[in-house]
Amino acid sequence: MLLSNFSVLKSHAQTTVPAAASVAPASKAAPVSTTPVAATEPKTATVPDANGWTLVRTIALNKPGAASVDRRGNLYVADAQDNIHQYGADGQALNVYSPPQPGHTAQIEAWNTSKILVFYDDRQQVLLLDRFMAPITQVRLTDFLDGQIRTATLAPDDRLWLFNESDLTLRQFDPSPQRLTLSTPLDLIIGRSKPDFRFLRQYQNNLYLLDRTSGVFVFDNLGNYRKKLPFLGLSTLGFRDDELYYLTENTVHFFHLYNFTERTLLVYVPQVQQVLFGEQYAYVLTPASILVYKL
Repeated sequence: MLLSNFSVLKSHAQTTVPAAASVAPASKAAPVSTTPVAATEPKTATVPDANGWTLVRTIALNKPGAASVDRRGNLYVADAQDNIHQYGADGQALNVYSPPQPGHTAQIEAWNTSKILVFYDDRQQVLLLDRFMAPITQVRLTDFLDGQIRTATLAPDDRLWLFNESDLTLRQFDPSPQRLTLSTPLDLIIGRSKPDFRFLRQYQNNLYLLDRTSGVFVFDNLGNYRKKLPFLGLSTLGFRDDELYYLTENTVHFFHLYNFTERTLLVYVPQVQQVLFGEQYAYVLTPASILVYKL
């Protein structure tokens, strides 16, 4: 039965009673890793940098990977073992989800108001967690469509957007009846180029599909193609208020989604790999840590 593939995972995940800093209620266990990450305060005086940012916390985390920020300002980051760490807006460690089996975390999407999406591209599976990092359901994508899903994201209405790399189609999947609802072929839009799709995100009624080689394809919330933004060589994007942002070398570029103005911001951190913004904090990911700055 199809419903067997859309199963509750609470019996398989590693769980324990949440720590004192956790947002989980006392009656609900929250997943933790066997080697919890300690968030430590910076040892030096917190002096604002040239941007006016103040370092408030340094989190030791080896090889941080996919990351996302939710509407409450909480940060979600995958580590080298594909554990998903949840931090409060100020970097306070909250919960950790440890998967029961190994898999490569290709994308985390936390902007949905009640669920967090984790996409494992090697297993072709989507996992949904609640706000306390407890598993809700999983979808094995190979049960519903042929081909290779390269990237996936979660829409505000809880439907999944999927990009099928095999036939170059953008698909929408509804988990409730477990069926594909929309399909947009992209072969004519892409043309003869050799795409390298890396990231997918729905934001403010638009869908953004990132191709590292040619730019960002923009669709409406029904999957209809609208335009392409010429931002090349990227692996991920971020959104804050009415701006899209991305990192190149040590510079964050901001692009206004409606008046099309651009601005840049230099990040004064060596070996910066990714930058994410909440309402009041910025998170700078390096190969061995996460630096939390008050804006």
